[in-house]
Amino acid sequence: MLLFLIVLLAALAFEYINGFHDAANAIATVVSTKVLTPRQAIALAAFFNLLGAFMGTAVAKTIGAGQVDMNAVTMGTVLAALLSAIIWNLITWWFGIPSSSSHALIGGLCGAAVATSHDQLSVLIWEKGGKGLWPQIIIPMLASPVIGLVAGFLLMGLITMLVVKLRPRIVNLVFGRLQIASAAWMGMSHGTNDAQKTMGIITLALYTGTTQGAFNDLPAGFGFLHVPQFEIPGWVVCVCAVVMAAGTAAGGWRIIATMGHKMVRLQPVHGFAAETTAGVIISTASHFGIPLSTTHVISTSIMGVGAMKRFSAVKWGLVRRIVWAWVFTLPVTGLLGYAIERLLMAGGVGR
Repeated sequence: MLLFLIVLLAALAFEYINGFHDAANAIATVVSTKVLTPRQAIALAAFFNLLGAFMGTAVAKTIGAGQVDMNAVTMGTVLAALLSAIIWNLITWWFGIPSSSSHALIGGLCGAAVATSHDQLSVLIWEKGGKGLWPQIIIPMLASPVIGLVAGFLLMGLITMLVVKLRPRIVNLVFGRLQIASAAWMGMSHGTNDAQKTMGIITLALYTGTTQGAFNDLPAGFGFLHVPQFEIPGWVVCVCAVVMAAGTAAGGWRIIATMGHKMVRLQPVHGFAAETTAGVIISTASHFGIPLSTTHVISTSIMGVGAMKRFSAVKWGLVRRIVWAWVFTLPVTGLLGYAIERLLMAGGVGR
């Protein structure tokens, strides 16, 4: 029970960090275009993150039950996965690099599960009935940035053709209003996808504790901890929604500066195009239970919009650094999760 409480605290810490680490996903463009002040944008993102977190649990089930063999998971496995993801998130946040919290958590879970099963790679579910790492993680990880880049470019091109004869002042006024709606949609779609990942990992810990008998001797009032089948409890949904909203409210100024100012200079029309593109992609993925990287999608949408504005408007040197961080996220967190779980096993934790 003590170990579960530590896992729960680590999960909520990850969710809070995820909130301020990925706050830039929803508000960087609307802040950089000066449509909203930073405080207004954060309040908007926090509210719609909270709202989005209550809209379904398909992504949570994918994270908790679709990537590794649940029978090989212990409390130590879940703790190692969370710690590796937290470490990577804090490192990338410190350097202002918009990396994927989703892939950090998945990489940590896979690495920790391999360590728990004594290096048996068969514990990883690569493909099973259309689900698993390959169809739900690897393919979307490769496809979503390309889709974001191309869709952002095309949508910006279409909007440009529609407004080319209008005065810049009118364009800024109209799309300044529309960008508030697109930022709200982006915030809600972020909540529907990212908040659910921690729901899935907490439910995995509850399921593990229940099936392995860790909660057998608890007082009657703690029956809500028993999860004999992998279904997301309502209290987990509520707690994760509130914690992510609180993290978003804290802001993540280092990454906001990178996405909103350093990568490409945006005007309201560009911000609207990027947020709308990302919102459509993320909402669609959430509906099908695919845990996308919201960071990848909004970043590449901004790149596509910026490239339509002028190819040289995008600072491709900075983009290269960001892409390298994306490439290293899964292997680095996998190795971290593996190493942390080995240390926990050596100390007799989670066995």
